[in-house]
Amino acid sequence: MAKVVTKDMIPAYEAFVQSHPKGHFSQSVLWAKQKPMWKWEAVVSTDQEGNIKGSLAMLIRKVPGTPYTLMYACRGPVCDLDDKETLTDLVSGAKEIAKRYKSYEIKIDPDVPSSNTEFTKMMTDLGFVITGGGKNFEAIQPKYVFRLNIEGKTEEEIMAGFHQKTRYNLRLAVKKGVEVKLCGKEEVPAFTRIMEVTGARDGFVTRQASYFANMLDNLGEHCRLYMAYHEGQPIAGTLAIWYGDKVWYLYGASSNEHRNLMPNYLLQWNMIQWAVEKGCRIYDFRGVSGDLTPENPLYGLYKFKKGFGGDFTEFIGEMDMILKPGVAFAVKHGTK
Repeated sequence: MAKVVTKDMIPAYEAFVQSHPKGHFSQSVLWAKQKPMWKWEAVVSTDQEGNIKGSLAMLIRKVPGTPYTLMYACRGPVCDLDDKETLTDLVSGAKEIAKRYKSYEIKIDPDVPSSNTEFTKMMTDLGFVITGGGKNFEAIQPKYVFRLNIEGKTEEEIMAGFHQKTRYNLRLAVKKGVEVKLCGKEEVPAFTRIMEVTGARDGFVTRQASYFANMLDNLGEHCRLYMAYHEGQPIAGTLAIWYGDKVWYLYGASSNEHRNLMPNYLLQWNMIQWAVEKGCRIYDFRGVSGDLTPENPLYGLYKFKKGFGGDFTEFIGEMDMILKPGVAFAVKHGTK
């Protein structure tokens, strides 16, 4: 039977998630600190000796003006994806928590490639429906990512796998005097200003400086802010997270004036070097569009990330278990 994670169980829970190949920072209690508007709950499945063999963390948020909540498990569950018994146990535990919080829906977004049809069948048998997501960034988390396998590789071996143009742009950034520094919260305002420029240029809404500053506080050694400078002026920046055997490129920003200096290539290389330093298996470039036609406005992002030689990965996407169909319909259609 699944157990609800209590405060005294958190060290063992964190140790399990960090050590598991399917571990993800968004399944960590550290990430819950970054989402104070949501309630964090987690369940674990254990073997006969009490060792954790699977886990599922959920963020729970109340629907305004109602007694109901939504439960969302980002990049969960964390377990052997072929272990139906553990998956069944975790889903059963999640449903028990859902009763307590009057949740109308359990939404998961697992770290599972779309090619894993066996996992899909098991989850649909348990009551989930694939809602997927579009080709671009319509879902909560990106459905398409680039992942670079760096396990056991030296920096030289990794760089040898980059496309020739990527290596050229890296050298160009250094030649033009771009310097990358690891920064603290003192540079968050500069990063946020550049992020606002990027958002205006590329058409997305940006977060406030407090969100990025809180991330550095809440995740501590697991989060880094890298800034690129030219002649002493900040021209680009990135936020990265290290957790378990992976480093993720989470946020990136670049000014309009100095993009020709290729600072983003040097920033990516510094984050990849961090992943190597931590002995990681995967460096995750995160989202790209699933529409790979050159006419797509997001094709440039795809080409940039592809240049580092990673694997284009399509996830299953979002899966929903509707517990209260009437409430789900009302929420979806904006009715009460």
